[in-house]
Amino acid sequence: MNDVEGSEDRVEHAHPHAHSDGSHDHAHRQPAPGQDVERRWIELEHLHFSYPDGVEALRGIDLDVARGQKIGLVGPNGAGKSTLMLHLNGTNRATHGAVRIGGVTVDDDSVRRIRAAVGLVFQDPDDQLFSPTVFDDVAFGPLHMGIPAEELHARVEAALAAVGMSGSERRLPHHLSIGQRKRVALATVLSMEPSVLVFDEPSAGLDPRGRRQFIALLRSLSQTVVVATHDMRLVADALPRTVVMDDGLIVADGPSTDILADAALLERHGLEAP
Repeated sequence: MNDVEGSEDRVEHAHPHAHSDGSHDHAHRQPAPGQDVERRWIELEHLHFSYPDGVEALRGIDLDVARGQKIGLVGPNGAGKSTLMLHLNGTNRATHGAVRIGGVTVDDDSVRRIRAAVGLVFQDPDDQLFSPTVFDDVAFGPLHMGIPAEELHARVEAALAAVGMSGSERRLPHHLSIGQRKRVALATVLSMEPSVLVFDEPSAGLDPRGRRQFIALLRSLSQTVVVATHDMRLVADALPRTVVMDDGLIVADGPSTDILADAALLERHGLEAP
């Protein structure tokens, strides 16, 4: 598994910070010995992000996700879910605040390691499948990491086995069903041996059988998993913790059973109980 080396531990310090609605002081955690990185494998600290047009999409996100935990990230369209997800592998960079994976701050020096450690699986599998064969697609990432040929083949076989697609190496990706393409897209990420998997609407377009198969696959994964979705039944079936976002903020965070049972909370934020 692709861990991020060189983890940093943290203590607190405070400094002033300006928002669109004023300024305030707040604390930031900085390196300190003995902190448990495993409990904060994903760590977002007072994360703000503004687009070039000045729109503030994230307005002070604080979130810790333990190693191996599976969480659902839910909220109405425009809540900031996709913007947050793209911070986890360094595609987006914080306007203010910090993102840490395995204790390593996402920055220019670490971004190559971070992108190997954090695998993004897009809603449309065709965004990740562009090679002549399934083998070539799944091998693409490790090949460009410089993995030797013998290990490369082993990684491809292991990744395809993990998603139930063994024996498909020579198939043409565009001849596969949507459910099969979604599984191969996940295999392209698993072959990098990431410690974190981030999914964007993974159940979209799946028929009932494909959806059941994906839920079983999701449950079997050992990585830290973040799933952005509108599929509340998926959250109930496979994700023990739910984080609700709205208007660039986390408005609720807790056990999925509690969040999904709070009809008033769901209604306030444009969500429906499963």
